[in-house]
Formats: sequence, C-alpha cells, structure tokens
Amino acid sequence: MADRVFDITRTFPLALDVGSGRGYIAQHLTKEIVEKLIQVDIAENALKNSVESEIPTVNVVADEEFLPFKEDTFDLVVSSLSLHWVNDLPRAFREIHQVLKPDGVFVGAMLGGDTLYELRCSLQLAELEREGGFSPHVSPFTAVSDLGHLLSRAGFNTLTVDTDEIQVNYPGLFEVMEDLQGKCSMGESNCSWNRKPLLHRETMLAAAAIYREMYGNSDGSVPATFQIFYMIGWKFHESQARPAQRGSATVSFGDLAKIDGLL
Repeated sequence: MADRVFDITRTFPLALDVGSGRGYIAQHLTKEIVEKLIQVDIAENALKNSVESEIPTVNVVADEEFLPFKEDTFDLVVSSLSLHWVNDLPRAFREIHQVLKPDGVFVGAMLGGDTLYELRCSLQLAELEREGGFSPHVSPFTAVSDLGHLLSRAGFNTLTVDTDEIQVNYPGLFEVMEDLQGKCSMGESNCSWNRKPLLHRETMLAAAAIYREMYGNSDGSVPATFQIFYMIGWKFHESQARPAQRGSATVSFGDLAKIDGLL
C-alpha cells in the first residue's frame, strides 16, 4: 500500500485512512508524502491502541459507510484490508469518492474471492458429509470482476486494479482457524448474522483430514491462500488526461507487424 502511494509523485496535505485499525499504514508513510493523516475505524478500542508514527494523526470513531466529513476534503484516501467487513461496499466507495477533492486519489487493498478457498472447501465438504448441509464460516469476499465496475459506478476514473496472492503454511486446519479467530491476530471468522454458531468436533476432524488430503504439502503442513486486490481510482478534475474519442485513431493494430518499415 505504501509503495503505491509513493509511486504517486506528489505531496498530500491531508489524507484519510478508512478502516485504519491500530494505524498500520501510518507506520509506513512519511511526513514528506503525507503531511497529516485522519484515521477512521468503527472499532474504538483499535484506535485507542493505535501505534505511533512520524505523521501527525487524528483518530475518529466512525462507520466506513457514513464518513463524517464534508465533500471535497481529502487529497488522498487509503484503505487496507478492511473493506470486506462493510455491509454495503458500493455505498462505502461512494462515501470515499465524495470526501475526496477533485483530482484526489483513492488507494485501497481488500481481500479477494479466492481467499482461504482451501479452508472453505474443506469445511463445506466435511459438513455435507457429516451434517447433510453446510453454512459459511468465513466472511464473504468480492470478485475482481466486480471491483472495477463498483469503483466506476461510485464515480472514480483512471482505474487500476491488480491482484496478488500470499500463501501461508500452517501445521494444520486447527492452527489456521485459531489464527483467523483472533487469539492474537486477524479476527477474520464469519461476521454474518445468519452464520452457524459452532462446528461439531467430528465435522472439524473430518475437515482437517480433507484439508490435508486435498491441499497438504509434502512436509505435512497445509497452505492458506490470501488473495489481495489492489485498487487505485481518481476523482475527476479538468486537468486530468482524457482518453481520445472512439474511432479517432490514425493507426491500426493490424499495422503493428509493419512497424519497422514505417519507422
């Protein structure tokens, strides 16, 4: 996230971190790039325990879907791995677009649809076998095919969306779930109201066996995949470059094979 901000060759007088948690992004930015940072999160305790950074920061407890700021306020908005928690993603994107100044930029990252596919598949197969049906146990994620459309509908232009995958190896399924449920880290179990409250022990043991059989590594460990979508979108301003009108090209792609002769 910080690398993508540094790639934009400008200084941002006022920036907003949406879903900041304890302020992880602020640690990696510099005051030469971001002069002041507002950190917003719905979890008050996370903000109370925010880490220090060299950038002057202000913490605000607020819902990402109802940002309490005036229109055209921020030069930069960032959001790292928090937007999959919001109930209404299109609204959250519209709120971010609204608080950006014209020619302001949004740089975000969120977990994608293939995240934890090994765990989800193993749990579903085990529940179908042992209980005759299954319920989701991991929060839902957005598909990359939908992301660009959602950003465009919110008003962003000059969009860039790319993906990355990070694979973490664990001793087994139980260690994966312990990490996800937040003993010391992520707290990424399913937050849906209609989620199933518990898993039977037999189902868990079956899921662990399926996980190891289908996805296990040669050394006995099992992988957990995290897919991350990175997105960059700009708020329109007259100074921005615009695409040429459709049909105005003077060279055909068919002429590319003749490029040496043309030069």
